[in-house]
Amino acid sequence: MWRDVRRVFMHDGGLLILSGEEVAALLADKEAEVVETVRRSYVAHRGGKSALPHSTFLRLPGDEVNRIIALPAFLGDGFDVAGVKWISSFPNNVRRGIARASAVLVLNDCETGRPEAILEGSLISACRTAASAALGARALLEGRDPGRVGLIGTGLINFEIARFLQILTGAGSFLLHDLDSARAGRFAVALGRALKGVETAMAGNAQEVLAASTLVSFATTAIRPHISDLSACPAGATILHISLRDLSPAAILACDNVVDDIEHVCRAQTSVHLAEQAAGGRGFIRCTLADILQGKAPARRGDGSTAVFSPFGLGVLDVAIGKLVLDAARATGRGTHIVSFLPPDTREFSA
Repeated sequence: MWRDVRRVFMHDGGLLILSGEEVAALLADKEAEVVETVRRSYVAHRGGKSALPHSTFLRLPGDEVNRIIALPAFLGDGFDVAGVKWISSFPNNVRRGIARASAVLVLNDCETGRPEAILEGSLISACRTAASAALGARALLEGRDPGRVGLIGTGLINFEIARFLQILTGAGSFLLHDLDSARAGRFAVALGRALKGVETAMAGNAQEVLAASTLVSFATTAIRPHISDLSACPAGATILHISLRDLSPAAILACDNVVDDIEHVCRAQTSVHLAEQAAGGRGFIRCTLADILQGKAPARRGDGSTAVFSPFGLGVLDVAIGKLVLDAARATGRGTHIVSFLPPDTREFSA
């Protein structure tokens, strides 16, 4: 029955639905494959083998905290996948006992344009974000031991980043800070269960983390900069600026800046966007991560400055990981196939 499911989907208007539980199962133990998919996606995108419109931010009137974002993308170069991620971030959900972010990923057939799959998207989003962060860290560390890693913000994103950092860099010691200390405590317990031999400690504030860590990951819900001084960072420190709005323009301009896509990250009042406005240009951005991965730019500036990787989070990564999951689902027969999801073809009007 499942032997030629792609052909069946194309002809019967069917749709494959993959739940969060199914997505998690299909991604399990595939960290190396996910990282390689992210690496290839960055290289393909940098090589112009993608179509990536700007993300669209939907904000509710009078609400500057919550948002829903649409990230459409096409990725070629052997991926040949198109789709859109529709992801919401409602930080107060944590107080309600539910996840901050929720998402769906819709993938379309590139031949017919028809939607062929709907996947739970928040796990894919967290996975691709963590793989991107760890890939950036590995490149910027240039083979060095990360030592104690600072995690500012103790939600799902930094949890996944910690997992991928252990796999890619051998990280095993983490210094945690969150405005909610109880949440940080629960995070530490969960991290200890998930990662073998991991050590965790708590910091009272972000500056303590910066002073004690040569590698720091910001994954917060900050909507405006709250860190203006990076002088406490050890020489040659690396910052993964995942949440994009933690560092002040002055802090950004004092660092060696690497991004995922210059055009995309200089939008939506990110710290890099604010730095562009302050500087009157984008010359402070040295290169993209893809440039480093391809050997077109050195990993670091070479002057001992703090390196900051600010990834906007590209839709090409979501559709690429979504395709990885979808292919695995088809190979194993997972998911719910809705027959004739689309309306009947009006063949009598066709030429």
